Amino acid sequence: MGRIVTRINVANAIDRSKDIDFDVLIDTGAGGLILPKIWQKRLGEFAETREVELEMADSRIVRGIVAGPVRIMIEGFDPVYNELTFIDMEPHEGKYEPLLGYIILEQSRAAVDMLGHRLIKVKYLDLK
Repeated sequence: MGRIVTRINVANAIDRSKDIDFDVLIDTGAGGLILPKIWQKRLGEFAETREVELEMADSRIVRGIVAGPVRIMIEGFDPVYNELTFIDMEPHEGKYEPLLGYIILEQSRAAVDMLGHRLIKVKYLDLK
């Protein structure tokens, strides 16, 4: 299928000076934005946090921390406000590989172009 990687900026919605720019892997099997837990302090204190259990693609159950609100800006698309999930993550070839899922993509009006292996702008929000 191929990998789609894009650049995003995530900022704490309460303290916008706490932000991170990074490359993220598009994963339409994921719901939201998944970041390595080690980055949590870089985004400061959140208005809301809660612990959750998540099922990974290999059927493992892991614990994560859902935090927010955050401002998520995919390069070239509209910013959205949502929450994100921090999990323990191992670096791949020395770098972390955060995931961006379908909920944030839809809110940002971004769609996956499977042939071009890129994100494209959707003209209308889908309310059907």
